[in-house]
Amino acid sequence: MKLFQEKTEVCQYQSAEEFVREFQIGEGDFILAGKSVFEAHFQNVRSSGAEVHFKSEYGQGEPTDLMVDALLKDFRQTDCGRIIAIGGGAVIDMAKILVLDGEAKASEYYQKQVPVKKVRTLVAVPTTCGAGSEVSNVSIAELTQLQTKLGLACEEMYPDQAVLIPELLGELPWHFFVTSAIDALIHAIESYVSPRSTLYTRMFAKEAMEILLKGFCTLAEKGPDSRQELFEDFLAASDMAGISFANAGTGAVHAMSYPLSGVYHVTHGEANYQFLTAVFQAYQEADPDGGIRELNQFLAGILSCGADQVYGEIEKLLGGLIQRKPLREYGMKEEEIRSFAESVEQSQQRLLNQSYVKFGADEMEKIYRKLY
Repeated sequence: MKLFQEKTEVCQYQSAEEFVREFQIGEGDFILAGKSVFEAHFQNVRSSGAEVHFKSEYGQGEPTDLMVDALLKDFRQTDCGRIIAIGGGAVIDMAKILVLDGEAKASEYYQKQVPVKKVRTLVAVPTTCGAGSEVSNVSIAELTQLQTKLGLACEEMYPDQAVLIPELLGELPWHFFVTSAIDALIHAIESYVSPRSTLYTRMFAKEAMEILLKGFCTLAEKGPDSRQELFEDFLAASDMAGISFANAGTGAVHAMSYPLSGVYHVTHGEANYQFLTAVFQAYQEADPDGGIRELNQFLAGILSCGADQVYGEIEKLLGGLIQRKPLREYGMKEEEIRSFAESVEQSQQRLLNQSYVKFGADEMEKIYRKLY
């Protein structure tokens, strides 16, 4: 049994300028970036000879197979050998496909209809504190014809280097800062109770959970402006949570969020937030004596509450930072509840097999109805 691996080299720099200089970015590099962060911190790269493209050229919101196809078309017209992704999880996930050999379409990669072979180098620079994509072996996109997300998880998806630059988080609006950090917390919590978790992955997950939950308490006490003092810690916590889920996987929280993102285009972190406490309360009811018992005791120590109160306390803490909305407020219809549950059961077995308790459509329908 393989216990743990971390294939990505993790680096940290105090400024974008230092990173650009150390990595000698220039001719032969293909940069895919979020436009606002690039313009705020990387304008000097324009004269370096690097090929620069922005995610917004290919569409808004979470990646789709059509967006990735358009990116592949532009990339294949260059002879760049190194890809540099500067952005959130959407940017990094899209860039991961560029390392692959061949002329396949995005849907063929994500549905595993073609072999994958890595032939290029990828440097991932996260600009959110949530995705963990810079150290994971997963690329996720919506397949438009299926109206759900699929993940391509394989060794070839690991970036070669992850570069942490805390100052880049300063461009994040409050809503995206909080929801991305909540996503990192979910990565840590889900991977902790995954059947694939090990002593090593739980070590990374516990450190990430502690940093994030204590940081959320600081934000609740001091307000949004205090987030600047948390940038370095939250970026590190997101990275550690990414290392944990890259090895142990995520579960039903992520699986159940995918139709909400695919049909109603809710951002990834916000969609996951809808399901966090409801899924873990259902886990607790289904199997209270497994690994969740140890998790609850650990969380209780951080939150200074009883082990049977942790999910209520998390709900209260996060709700004070950003309100969780009923699913119907996103446009979801009551008649879609069963079809969402069935689509998750059909298309997200990779994630459901990594869940603490493996839910079927009936169990997921109950959760959707509870949150509707």
